Amino acid sequence: MRAHLRNSKDFLAGLLFLAIGAGAMLAARGYPFGTAMRMGSGYFPTLLGGILAGFGLFLVIRAVKSIERAPLTWGWWPLACTTASMVVFGFLLPRFGLVPALAALFFTAAAGGREFRFGEVLALTAVMTAFAVGVFVYVLKLPFQLFPGIYFL
Repeated sequence: MRAHLRNSKDFLAGLLFLAIGAGAMLAARGYPFGTAMRMGSGYFPTLLGGILAGFGLFLVIRAVKSIERAPLTWGWWPLACTTASMVVFGFLLPRFGLVPALAALFFTAAAGGREFRFGEVLALTAVMTAFAVGVFVYVLKLPFQLFPGIYFL
């Protein structure tokens, strides 16, 4: 049973990564690419999109190769929760700020797992939110609102 779940998760995660990576690369086409020494605004999303798409392709190929040993089963609930978490994050970020959007993202994504432990998800949310605020707001100085109307720069 575990081999079936792993194959399904690898395949679905690979498809998701491949789609997001290809989407990032397509979205970045209209921006100047630049060089490694003088990066344009399209350099970073194209590079990361390519890496993500490559990783997704690797996962899909690995899952397809292992089908001979075990039939592929579909885990629709984890895929739906992961996708919904990204949609919820994108919807909440401009309206409610980074902290509530990240909290919603982590709890929605965690709902797709086999075991949902509220305390563990809460701790993960607190640590990852603090890390994201530290990196994006304080280190990179990106102007994210943390809560509605509250910016720290």
